Amino acid sequence: MVTIDLTTPPPVPASFLDGLARRLALTLPELRVVAELAGGAPLPFDLHPGEATDAGSLSGRLGQSRGSAEDSAYADALGTLHDPHDTLRRRGLLTDEGADPGVLGAVGLLATPRLALDIDVAAGATQVKAWHRQAGDAVASLSTCDGIVFELAWFPVTQWTTELARVTAVPEDLPLTSSQVPARLDVPYALADSVGEALRSGRSDLVPVLVGHADGAVLADGDELGDAEAAAAVSAVHAEGRGRLRILAAEVSERATTAVGVVSWVLLKDGWHSLTPRHDDGARVSVVRVDPDALATELAPVLAQVLVREEPTDE
Repeated sequence: MVTIDLTTPPPVPASFLDGLARRLALTLPELRVVAELAGGAPLPFDLHPGEATDAGSLSGRLGQSRGSAEDSAYADALGTLHDPHDTLRRRGLLTDEGADPGVLGAVGLLATPRLALDIDVAAGATQVKAWHRQAGDAVASLSTCDGIVFELAWFPVTQWTTELARVTAVPEDLPLTSSQVPARLDVPYALADSVGEALRSGRSDLVPVLVGHADGAVLADGDELGDAEAAAAVSAVHAEGRGRLRILAAEVSERATTAVGVVSWVLLKDGWHSLTPRHDDGARVSVVRVDPDALATELAPVLAQVLVREEPTDE
């Protein structure tokens, strides 16, 4: 069994090309063609765009909803794309002998992994979904921000740390400033949840009351905060939100019950903060400022819990 160590920097590549992942942009129709040529390999997502509105349908009589309009626009965008077999041939990715072996292997790995990461990142107006799949010494990833064009990449597992660092890059149109949230904030979960609900409802006047009646102290860098400071810090966690990151990790071995681990970050004014639930002192959540490049380090213990080790069998 391959041991996945995301906390150790990757080894120095023997050549420039060894240090690079292979990347390829594919439209959704092209991706589906490749998946079919890879033995009908299932893709790690399920897209069913809504059908265009017609005059005889209920939505046609009453007008399009936002959802139906977006589905129609999505279907129209796909309809403008050229025939995927022709475009793959023009790009040299498809010949009479079949599709490029590297592309077929990457799509095949997406369908038959040992470990799966589903990644959802939103920062400002940008949202990206990505799927990382690992088996043995190889990793394949697929990502998209619009469901039309996808980036397919494949690389050795030793380069996974570098690839994960791309996930947390903050867009240039979101400059970092200072934050009212301490570097390490520890809050009762019920208080963090209720303050968020009060702010979403436009009842910021309730925040001091909620803090005063909280079951547990609010800690900043290990020190207890007063009610006013606590109200400002917990409110800032919600008010400063500019993005989020969520990773679901799962071991997909057929021999074991699937286990799922979660990594959650929130993007505040000064950058990324991890959100970690704790139950050693009641239900609490830690909000800790993290380096963007530390995602692999944060993910490593989650993977250790998710991966199911083989149990020795009696001969």
